[in-house]
Amino acid sequence: MHTNKTILAAVALLALMIQLPTRAAITFVDLTHEIPTFAPAEEDPTKPDMTTPIGDSQPIAGFYHQAVLYPADKWPTNEGYFDSAAILLQEHNGTSFNSPNHYLNNPQSLEPGSIPNGARKSSEQLTMDQLTGKIVLIDISDRVQRELARNQGQPSPDQAVTNFSDTSRATVRAADIDTVADELEDGAWLIARLGWEQFYHSGIEDWSTSPYANALNHPGFTREAISRLIDLMEMKQIKISGIAADSLSTDSGQGMRGTDENYSNAWPAHVRLYQRDILIVENLANLKTLAHQMRESEQCTLVVGALKHVGGTGGPARVLAACED
Repeated sequence: MHTNKTILAAVALLALMIQLPTRAAITFVDLTHEIPTFAPAEEDPTKPDMTTPIGDSQPIAGFYHQAVLYPADKWPTNEGYFDSAAILLQEHNGTSFNSPNHYLNNPQSLEPGSIPNGARKSSEQLTMDQLTGKIVLIDISDRVQRELARNQGQPSPDQAVTNFSDTSRATVRAADIDTVADELEDGAWLIARLGWEQFYHSGIEDWSTSPYANALNHPGFTREAISRLIDLMEMKQIKISGIAADSLSTDSGQGMRGTDENYSNAWPAHVRLYQRDILIVENLANLKTLAHQMRESEQCTLVVGALKHVGGTGGPARVLAACED
């Protein structure tokens, strides 16, 4: 009797296995830079002591001072103790996501049918559908590298030496958007591989001297590329989840700067996409690995591990690509 039950169970299990679809193997690519931290300054503990890095931390270029890691509290038990530190970290530091409430438009820049400022999502309101999606990759790293080769592989703030203005081919142009037009669909994430992540660990935070910020002469999505992306979405009646890049901002340096020292007509990706409920992720890492993996995979999906803090305009994120082999 026991033998018969065993045979019946084995037959049932085999039948179930035959009916189950074969699951693809998943390869994960970590697209996240680590965030350097520093001890608090004695004279002002809300600021970092740049002479006391934690571990091998070196400063990075960003929009605020470096992250401060406060000394750990120790909670002893009879077998040892817990360490638990506090961190003071600007939302848009390192590999980070931006929520639609990160930019509030004035009446002149608010486009017809767009989401009014008060209705834009903050960090805790973002949905899982927005934070995940099929990756569509634009790779212009070869064009960027050719431009850098004019200066022995190093960027120069002088556009006469290395030109990453919106007229340069070493930026994401409207024609690049056209090359992936057929891949764009509802919920997709459009990622630009610029090859710029190589300058992330420069150890310099000053925008004027950091090769990563390069005095805002760096590649990114140009104004014409953002316009073309919006036109395509309207034509196809779709809405992508977001755009991302391996640079300080998805906007090109010229786009960030705008037309004068007051940042007039600046940040076209931010100004135009947030009012359409489209997200942005900045400072990605390992896009060379991602590009290779996408050639080997049927599809890669972006996963943005976003902080869920109430009222947030974005935050540091552990960003992954999950690729089906």
